[in-house]
Amino acid sequence: MNRIVAYACLALSMSLVGSYVALSKPLVAVFPVFLLAWLRFGIGGTAMLHWLKKPAYEAPMTRQTRQLVFLESFLGNFLFSICMLFGVSLTSAVAAGVIMASIPAVVAVLSWLFLRERITARVWLAVACAVLGIALVSLSKTELLAPTTQGLEADLVSKSAWMGNLLLLGAVFCEAAYAVIGKRLTGTLGPKRITALINLWGFVLVTPAGLWMAWRFDFAAVTPGSWLLLLFYALAASVWTVWLWMTGLKSLPASQAGVFTVMLPVSAAAVGVGVLGETLGGLQVVAFALALLGVLLATLPQRSGEQPSAAVPPH
Repeated sequence: MNRIVAYACLALSMSLVGSYVALSKPLVAVFPVFLLAWLRFGIGGTAMLHWLKKPAYEAPMTRQTRQLVFLESFLGNFLFSICMLFGVSLTSAVAAGVIMASIPAVVAVLSWLFLRERITARVWLAVACAVLGIALVSLSKTELLAPTTQGLEADLVSKSAWMGNLLLLGAVFCEAAYAVIGKRLTGTLGPKRITALINLWGFVLVTPAGLWMAWRFDFAAVTPGSWLLLLFYALAASVWTVWLWMTGLKSLPASQAGVFTVMLPVSAAAVGVGVLGETLGGLQVVAFALALLGVLLATLPQRSGEQPSAAVPPH
């Protein structure tokens, strides 16, 4: 695949993730988290049932491949969704942005530890630009937690925010593991089949809690606008973003692809400005410039004396 196309797939994938992370806040106000996750996997699975069939050119899955598919779904699909949805509902946008900004660094470190990829100085500099840029964007935004009175209520809000931050940190490690395990899988399975299989596992894992929540939920009270937003969330989270990510990852080292996760908080902030009415100041403009510089450093052609990161091929 052309590297420019691979870069575009990765950037678009993470941009869509950022948009649905931002737009999930009104959804968690309507649906319980486990019910929302169950509906997301169910709608996504229905849209790509035909992707489950093994292509004729694809080798049968080994035991290790089946284990990796399960881990990819459990960590990068199921746990990421639960941690992200609960975290967004409990903490502020500032904290969420700062924590999500650490994804590229965590991807690079995990790629170095588990895939034995050689990380060039330029990729590390790209990671630093991405983290610094998004941290600036996040720290310049005002807290979105509602003002509270002193005493017990303020203490409860503080504890909820702490728990939300911890859950978002868990989501960061889940997303990083998703990038690293996905690199292994793309050497064995096609992007469409990976997408369908990990979504199916996500649906199986969340079904018990989803059915329990659905039994007590008043579906008639949900507005048409919320159903449309749920449809976008389900298709973006389960189908489009996963397929785009696996397609781009097939041609690139996981550490280099991980830099594109910078687009997640960038797009989340853009949705905040364009849809939720937040303002964009000078500090945010500098932050976006740093983030884009990081992407350029990661994607410009290597000089002849500079060795690109190398991934260990799948077993």
